[in-house]
Amino acid sequence: MNALPPLAAEAHAASARTGVLLVNLGTPDAPTATAIRAYLRQFLSDRRVVELPRALWLPVLYGFILPFRPRRLVEAYSKVWSAHGSPLLAISREQQAGLRQRLGEEAVVELCMTYGRPSFGMAMDALARAGVRRLLVVPLYPQYSATTTAAAFDALYAELAARRWPPEIRTVNSYHDDSSYIEALADSLQRHWAEHGRADHLLISFHSIPRRYLEAGDPYFCQCHKTARLLAQHLALDPAQWSVSFQSRLGRQPWLQPYTDVVIPELARRGRRSLDVICPGFSADCLETLEEVAIRYREDFLAAGGGEFRYVPSLNAAPLHLDMLAALVRRHLQGWPSDDADRQAGPHQRAQREQRVAALAPSLDHEGLLASVVES
Repeated sequence: MNALPPLAAEAHAASARTGVLLVNLGTPDAPTATAIRAYLRQFLSDRRVVELPRALWLPVLYGFILPFRPRRLVEAYSKVWSAHGSPLLAISREQQAGLRQRLGEEAVVELCMTYGRPSFGMAMDALARAGVRRLLVVPLYPQYSATTTAAAFDALYAELAARRWPPEIRTVNSYHDDSSYIEALADSLQRHWAEHGRADHLLISFHSIPRRYLEAGDPYFCQCHKTARLLAQHLALDPAQWSVSFQSRLGRQPWLQPYTDVVIPELARRGRRSLDVICPGFSADCLETLEEVAIRYREDFLAAGGGEFRYVPSLNAAPLHLDMLAALVRRHLQGWPSDDADRQAGPHQRAQREQRVAALAPSLDHEGLLASVVES
């Protein structure tokens, strides 16, 4: 059995702080076949993502998907890559910075990805160095799914299992019907309409998952529809003015329907001359929104006889989105016992404690197994 890594004795002298960990899905390090293959290997090996027996799935993954699909994705990723790198990572960094600005000294804010970098290990190291002992984990998926939110929790707890002194943990399950989230979505649409005009129809597209996951009890489908219904109500849309669809399916098994790539050309054939598409399940724009929707689905709409096609960007680092996240964080942090004893201790008591830790540190073995500071 491998020993847990040592913990610096100085960690016992630090004031306990509160942290917030933002989590998104992940992205390749570069728009190359090698980087994409490494990312897909980690992503598609997750049992939460693909719920098939390993004996059936792994030969398909390693024999058919990983040898060929990464090369086909290079062009798609290259279309959305920028000087700042991956759009998902760049936007997530902006969200992290915006949340840090809003929370100030209330919490340390770090970012990680379930797959790829920055990893949970990298983020937890940074939080530990900052003295975080209470941690709120916020997966940036408004609608819960085992394929996304639960997968993030799995990666979190696996990382905590390898740490000697994990912090106290709280997690956000979803925020699909949060009134401030709905308001931020509505505001983004209203701003888009004010600048570009309003299309004949609004399509609200969510990432799809296999239908059998819904049948097994995953609430994602229902939460997506509730988000769409609340958004339409907020905008006072008639039923004929909007609809819901699901995108990004993979393989031959049935996924959540109707499929976005089927609905879009059908809307054009039925006489919709202009179409707005918004993707409320994505907190930050990425390959699935910028390339799949904004480029490929636009081409499908025009080829089927449609006129204007406009993709409404994700909430990204919009001020209302960041305000909503800050309010969500503060709400979930309420009632958490604070480090009252440390705050009430005067400079003399804190100095004494730090001296005790410093005296104890040389006596620790290399694994740090004897590290202990007793408060009096």
